[in-house]
Amino acid sequence: MMPGRLLAVLERYVTLTPEDRIVVEEVLCEVRQAPADAELVVDGDPSTECLVLLEGQAFRHKTLPDGRRQILGFLVPGDVLDLPRLFMGVDYGVTALTACQIAPIPRGRIEDILAAHPRLARAFWRMQLVEAAIQREWMIGMGRRSAYARVAHLLCEAFLRLRNVGMTHGARCRFPVTQNHLADAAGLSGVHTNRVLQSLRQNDLIAFRARELVVLDWPGLFAAAEFDPNYLHLPAEPLQRTKVTV
Repeated sequence: MMPGRLLAVLERYVTLTPEDRIVVEEVLCEVRQAPADAELVVDGDPSTECLVLLEGQAFRHKTLPDGRRQILGFLVPGDVLDLPRLFMGVDYGVTALTACQIAPIPRGRIEDILAAHPRLARAFWRMQLVEAAIQREWMIGMGRRSAYARVAHLLCEAFLRLRNVGMTHGARCRFPVTQNHLADAAGLSGVHTNRVLQSLRQNDLIAFRARELVVLDWPGLFAAAEFDPNYLHLPAEPLQRTKVTV
């Protein structure tokens, strides 16, 4: 079931009761379809709905008046695209990377649920704390990591988050993120990003094929990224060196 991914995310943080689970399943009953490149959340939009990503991939971003864009995070199924709407307006946009399925939840409905179901309230609160941890890690990357480590870190994070929601196959995952997306996420030029990706490939750490990311050497990629996955608060699973023909 599509609500299963959101339930899995919430249950990383608390143990839900059967009633909690039913409430989540019921509130996600309306599903909307959105094509790739659709604006799912518009910066400053006063909408009173919160959106849950059920299928597909998307990204958060801010755009400067001159058109320069900074990507703030890549989103996977189970993510709430605009939870700040519970308390204030959104100050960022969200765009679909792929065709997406999203579930709208009226803000008032979420407020009622969180008031009546304290376990769900704690789970959503902890979800926001993890998002804040991810933002801190990105800030460290932008300020202190080399371009090589920064891009490697983004790839590690994206793969592990996709794996956590069952969207990887061994060392492979669907990766619709383009070089331009990576450049906008890492704060680099397209030319510099291309050089970094070439270096990661030449060092036999990663490969790309048919819009897939293949991780060839997890220990090597972790070392290149200076990556410590603890900030993601994901279940610990072993990552082995992988031999893949590309």
